[in-house]
Amino acid sequence: MSRSSESPAARPNLRPDQLPEWAALTQLAAAGLPHLRSLMNDPQHRAAWQLEAPGLQLDASRQRVSPAVRQALLNLAQARGVLPHAHAMARGEQVNPTEGRAALHMALRGSHQAQSPKPWGSAISAEVTQALNASLALADALRAGQVLGHTQARITDVVNLGIGGSDLGPRMACHALLETDPAPVKVHFLSNPDAWAMQRTLAPLSPERTLFIVQSKSFTTQETLTQWASAKRWLTDHGCPEHAWHRHAVAVTAQPELARAAGFDPSRILRFWDWVGGRYSVWSTIGLPVAITTGSQAFLQFLQGAADLDQHFLSAAPEHNLPLWLALLGVWNLNFLGMRTHHVAPYAYPLLGLTPHLQQLDMESNGKSTHTTGEGVQLQTGPIVWGGQGIDGQHAYFQLMHQGTHHIAVDFLGVKHSGCPLPLADDHQALMRRNLLAQADALALGRDAEHTRAQLQAEGLSPERIEAMTPHRSFAGNTPSNLLWLEQVTPYALGALLAAYEHKVFAQAAIWDIHPFDQWGVELGKTLAQALAREGR
Repeated sequence: MSRSSESPAARPNLRPDQLPEWAALTQLAAAGLPHLRSLMNDPQHRAAWQLEAPGLQLDASRQRVSPAVRQALLNLAQARGVLPHAHAMARGEQVNPTEGRAALHMALRGSHQAQSPKPWGSAISAEVTQALNASLALADALRAGQVLGHTQARITDVVNLGIGGSDLGPRMACHALLETDPAPVKVHFLSNPDAWAMQRTLAPLSPERTLFIVQSKSFTTQETLTQWASAKRWLTDHGCPEHAWHRHAVAVTAQPELARAAGFDPSRILRFWDWVGGRYSVWSTIGLPVAITTGSQAFLQFLQGAADLDQHFLSAAPEHNLPLWLALLGVWNLNFLGMRTHHVAPYAYPLLGLTPHLQQLDMESNGKSTHTTGEGVQLQTGPIVWGGQGIDGQHAYFQLMHQGTHHIAVDFLGVKHSGCPLPLADDHQALMRRNLLAQADALALGRDAEHTRAQLQAEGLSPERIEAMTPHRSFAGNTPSNLLWLEQVTPYALGALLAAYEHKVFAQAAIWDIHPFDQWGVELGKTLAQALAREGR
């Protein structure tokens, strides 16, 4: 393929769907594929779709991908220059041109490590490391009981005020990594500015022992500032002098001067940068609640898992590159097999908050209808991401996935060892694993009429009843899925998992030729809400 090494920037006049590599995939999809029953019966197919990356294993053998499709997808990734574009992002090039910014979330988790490559440069590394050290020092001081309120009582509760990326990522990670023993400081999250959300969160807390983290990149986020005004009133109404409220507050922002102007103690203002997208910010000082929950050493392991996954994405050969394959399989399912929704089903309670986080990561990034050139897209971008705890979903919406009329691709996420100290934890874990595997196989294999009749006969039904029930108890199957496995939900593994999904979303944007780092649709709503406020409405 003489042209496939060219980057997308070198071919601005061709949309992705105008490329010969795209046409080849369209033809392969139209020609038809073997049923997953046939593909999964092939040992070579199963072996070819076992991939590993730091902290993660991917079993993609339940994907409807023939060897020809596999090669065609790799050709598309090469033609679109996905991995060269990833290296440009790592170097700090302006991959967010509509906002005139880089996207350096990889620097947030790779800057403090002495041996880690730092393509973004030493100046950014020094700034990131300084901010990280300040955040971890505050987290450890809180955990050690060294941060005191205005009455000299130790802080026992922290309330995180933030929305979007200032909430979803930290909330998810805190739940996933919560220690078995009670943490010395309990972290609470408030994102919804409805007064009842704040009332119910604050009611059981002691004002003299509560600290608020005000998280806002711009320090103008109306939801968060409304919450902070109410929180500050709660403190003063319960005896905190006006001059002492700063002892109960921390600001995390890319606009530290605005926080200082609002009266925050400069020593309690933690910085991050405008090149940190909200949905990529849990690695920054926005991750302070995570560090408070886990301690600094565990937070560093969290960063390490992500940094190691970064290096895998940047250096692994395409045929073995786990995040790249997550992206390519998603493109195949959406654009060529017509699966417009993507279901995320964690079979691990610690991953309760993963799906909401991935919804923002994916749909806010790739919910776009304009190519980087400004031309309107003529293809599907950004699947609808939805889901929740898998074993609960089995008793809710899995019926639609098995026998409904919608075609839905699935990511199953499982852990091999729960690490839970409950005496019968192994029994619980075995049940979770069996259900995950059973659902993945049931969706892939289904059950044809012949096997359904045999099953009904074995159940003792009459011939007439068998014929009547066979259509209702047959399953088409052929639903593709990924099985992503973690050995255990550790800080390292969670960091790797989140970074893998970040790179998946980035790679898909590169293939579709859209900008993944802006969110102008979100900004429009903010602008209109501010206009209504000025009108007094």
